[in-house]
Amino acid sequence: MSLAIVPGSFDPMTLGHLDIVQAVAKRYDEVVVAVMINRAKKYLFDMDTRVEIAKRTVAELPNVRVIAESGMLIDLFDRLGADAVCKGWRNQADYDYELHMADWNSAHNPRFKTEMIHAKNGHAQISSTAVREKLEKGESLDGYLHPNAEALIRKVYQNKEKSV
Repeated sequence: MSLAIVPGSFDPMTLGHLDIVQAVAKRYDEVVVAVMINRAKKYLFDMDTRVEIAKRTVAELPNVRVIAESGMLIDLFDRLGADAVCKGWRNQADYDYELHMADWNSAHNPRFKTEMIHAKNGHAQISSTAVREKLEKGESLDGYLHPNAEALIRKVYQNKEKSV
């Protein structure tokens, strides 16, 4: 049985992320979406909320599960017995960054394999940053988020705004 990991901070998970997960789910028997922590980032949504958003986004994919992970991806790779880590990219900057990370990971774990998946044209402009900016401006999120997750995202964001 083949297993792939789709890691990311998913702050929040978008339709672009979902597109990548769907592509991976067609290639592998099992897919683990790993909601990770990048200590260099400041998050809008806490880990539990990011996990719930991801679960709602991928709920229709029977061979996909979502986990929270605070450790290193190379350790998770071995712990799960993964066959590959699948990373999406939208543009050359994304590709260069992911290639650098893939090189680092394989240098530290010879079994580590990264599979790069190019975002579809319609999803190339979608990013978590764009979603956060649209939330801040009160703009429509149509075409950016899965309907299963959008209500939760708006609710949590509005509660954050009230508490500030």
